[in-house]
Amino acid sequence: MSRRLISRSPDLQRLESEGYEFEVTGTYLLIHHVPYVTPEREVAYGTLVSTLQLSGETTVQPDQHDAYFCGATPCDHKGAPLEKIINHSGRQQLAPGLEVDHYFSSKPTDGDHRYSDYWDKMVSYIAILSGPAQDIDPEATPHTYPVIGEDVRDESVFVYRDTASTRAGIETVTEKLKVGPIAIVGLGGTGSYILDLLAKTPVTAIHLFDGDRFIQHNAFRTPGAATGEELEAAPQKVDYLKARYQAMHREIEAHDYFLDESNVAELAGMAFVFVAVDDPDTKRPIVEHLERSRTPFVDAGMGIDETDGALRGLVRVTGVTASKCDHLRSRVSLEGGRGADDYDHNIQIADLNSLNAALAVIWFKKHFGFYANDIHEHNSIYVLTESRLLSEDLA
Repeated sequence: MSRRLISRSPDLQRLESEGYEFEVTGTYLLIHHVPYVTPEREVAYGTLVSTLQLSGETTVQPDQHDAYFCGATPCDHKGAPLEKIINHSGRQQLAPGLEVDHYFSSKPTDGDHRYSDYWDKMVSYIAILSGPAQDIDPEATPHTYPVIGEDVRDESVFVYRDTASTRAGIETVTEKLKVGPIAIVGLGGTGSYILDLLAKTPVTAIHLFDGDRFIQHNAFRTPGAATGEELEAAPQKVDYLKARYQAMHREIEAHDYFLDESNVAELAGMAFVFVAVDDPDTKRPIVEHLERSRTPFVDAGMGIDETDGALRGLVRVTGVTASKCDHLRSRVSLEGGRGADDYDHNIQIADLNSLNAALAVIWFKKHFGFYANDIHEHNSIYVLTESRLLSEDLA
């Protein structure tokens, strides 16, 4: 539990100073040793749980009045369930290692729909639970004044906590994405958007491979907005993007060179690879290495042309696994011969790059079980002029 979080949050400081036995697990606030009455009219101790809303390393006013409880059904001093707060019961997993038995719903007694802070919220629930217990045993107390140990460094890859997963109740599902290392080969329009989406997942490490510099045209098909000073400096793409996204994800490594036959072995050991390069001559050694090493990957590409004053074409993602690779060469060009002028003027549009990246990351998340996958498609094509998404090459 972060001492910084406590030092910057007056409500958590107050809980600590008043001797409550609490901890922060992920983005959940837990208070242990809460006395309550069981259906057998015995005094027991359970754990009260609340989601935790944060702004950086500081708590903010709770936006939800509900809570969870680990223990038997809490009752009044006569053994009747506390129906005024119990919404429903049943074991459920909120996050890995965090299971609860009851879901509570109780609004503040002052008529407001929101508690003023987490001290107010948790103490209000504790009073409801512990009152009947103290009627039976006046010595029953939630105040244990635990010894405060040394701070344990947060092992999360995120600089600040992922409250989005907690708010959505999908922390257990999100755990499936704690895989890695992951590589993104090519940090152009599509590759940069892949990084934008991937940096918001708990993958253990993200490796960026690209030898180009970040110049003015890149700013118009890359997430965010570069400053004029940044463009004048012409940094390496990977360095510019690493600096941007390390503000959120700690584990990003920049490799400011292209991959070819001489160094493609640097992809060895990757759990997954995103291939976001267009040139077939550049792509071929990368794909061949991934096939030999049986590394799962997704290739992202698009073909956009101008016809009669408007753009038309398609956006494609092709996923490859050790068990499904027979479709690759019919979908992805690995043959050179395209003119340099065609490659240099390849049409890239930010919205299509972002769509291409989103489809690639969705396929990645399906591969690791984050999203359900009923048909197991390994090639998807979005046809721009028809607004159709075609799923092909089913496993």
